[in-house]
Amino acid sequence: MTLPGHVFTAPDGVRGFDSAETATPSAIAAFRRSGYRFCIRYVRRDKPHASALSANEARHFLLAGIGLMLVQYVESEGAWTPSAVKGTKNGSVAAAEAEKLGVPWGVTVWCDLEGVAPGTPAQKVIDYCNQWHAAVSSAGYAAGVYVGYHAGLSPKQLYRALRFTHYWGAYNLNADQYPAVRGLQMKQSRPRRSDLVPNFGIDFQIDKISADALGGRPTLLALEGWPELP
Repeated sequence: MTLPGHVFTAPDGVRGFDSAETATPSAIAAFRRSGYRFCIRYVRRDKPHASALSANEARHFLLAGIGLMLVQYVESEGAWTPSAVKGTKNGSVAAAEAEKLGVPWGVTVWCDLEGVAPGTPAQKVIDYCNQWHAAVSSAGYAAGVYVGYHAGLSPKQLYRALRFTHYWGAYNLNADQYPAVRGLQMKQSRPRRSDLVPNFGIDFQIDKISADALGGRPTLLALEGWPELP
C-alpha cells in the first residue's frame, strides 16, 4: 500500500535529521515540536535490520508533519571494496525496499558512500556508484549520494564521473572535498546541545537543505501543506 502524501522538492534552509534508530511516535512528535521538518531513515542492504524503517514508522513521521527520504546502510564504515556487481545488487535492494514501504516514485533514495578501503581503484568506486544509480533511478526514484569520510573519489571525480546530481555531505566533509562545480544540496552537522530533543536519547545528525548547489534540491514524501502543517 502506498504511503500517504505527495512528493515535494525540499525548500532552501529547511532543517531535518537522519538516524539509524527507530523513532517512536512520541519521539517523532518531539522532533516536530523542536523544529525538524524531515527525516532520512535507513533501509536494508542485505540482511534485514531490526532498526530499518518500517511502513508503520513511516506513517507516524508523515502524520506528524515530518517528510521522509531514504538512505541505504553502508557495507562498512571502515573498509569495504565497491564493485559494479555490488552497485547493481545494492541499488536493486534499495529500490525494492522503497517500493515495499510504499514510497512513491520521485522520492530521493541515497547511496551511502563512505569507508571505502584504502587503495581501492577509483574506477571500482565509480562503477559501484553508477550501477547503484542505474538500479534506483530505473525503478522511478531520484538517486542521491551521501559523500562521507573516505569516499574514495576526488571532488572532480564525484562531479564528472558519477551520474548523480544530488549530493549530501557528511558532517566531517571539508569544503575542499565537496563535488567540484555542483557542490552539496544537503549538509549534515553534529547536533549541539541546543539541537537535542528533550527526553529522547535517539542518536541523530542534523541535515540542512542548501540552494547554493547546482542540479536542484532533493525530493521527499510529505503530507499536503508540508513543511508548515500540522
